[in-house]
Formats: sequence, C-alpha cells, structure tokens
Amino acid sequence: MTSKRKIRVLTGKMGLDAHYRGVEVLSMMLRDAGMEVIYTGLFQTPETIVQTALQEDVDLIGLSFLCGEHLFYTEEVINLLKEKGVDHLPVLVGGVIPKVDVPKLKQMGVCEVFRADTPIDNIVDFINTYMEKAGKDHPSKM
Repeated sequence: MTSKRKIRVLTGKMGLDAHYRGVEVLSMMLRDAGMEVIYTGLFQTPETIVQTALQEDVDLIGLSFLCGEHLFYTEEVINLLKEKGVDHLPVLVGGVIPKVDVPKLKQMGVCEVFRADTPIDNIVDFINTYMEKAGKDHPSKM
C-alpha cells in the first residue's frame, strides 16, 4: 500500500483582526478531513505568512479576514510570493468578504474566495479537487 502525503494547508490571520473562531473551526475541520494544517494564529504579517508557508512546504495558503483588511493584506502576500518565486502557491481567502471585493481578490491572483456563509464541506471539496487537478497527493487517493 502506497502512503500519500497529506495536503498541507497554512491558515492564519493578519493585522489586528482578533476574530479567531472561524479560522480555528476551519483549521479543525480541514484536519478532520485528513489534511495537515499549520495554523499560524492571530496578528501575523504578510512576511510571517509567506516565510512560514515556505518553511513548512505547504500546498496552499488560507487567509481569514473579518475586519475589512483583506484587500491590503492579500495583495501584500501575493506580492511577496511573487518576489520569492513561488507565486504558483495557491492562496484562498475567506471570511467576511463583500461580494464586490471577490473579483478584485481573484484579479490579484487569489485562487478562490469563500465568504462567511460558505459551508465548510464546500471548502474541503474545493481543496481536494484543486489539489487533484494540480496532481498533488491527497487523502482521498489513499
């Protein structure tokens, strides 16, 4: 039996947004779905998010927002990924995201946006499908 590597997801919150419940619940649900989750916690900077993603060799980055800083911080992360030559690393954004900002985030290079009312199963399914299409090993192939 061949053992496949779990999908490695980095989750975190940047800036002064201290609303942690959503990202912690999501992190636990991703873990329960068979993924390895690296939760960076609150009050991160774009630099620490990207540095941790590189150090942990993650397959994707999930950013959570509630306080309206999503456009600024996401753009910073995307730019840093480009500077480091890893702009192929998918970035997912979730939380309280106004519908009008979804196209802006995707234009920046965000892979997908999950608003606060998105069922967690939809997020898990998206990640598994995305990783399968990208040719990455994941738990559903075990």
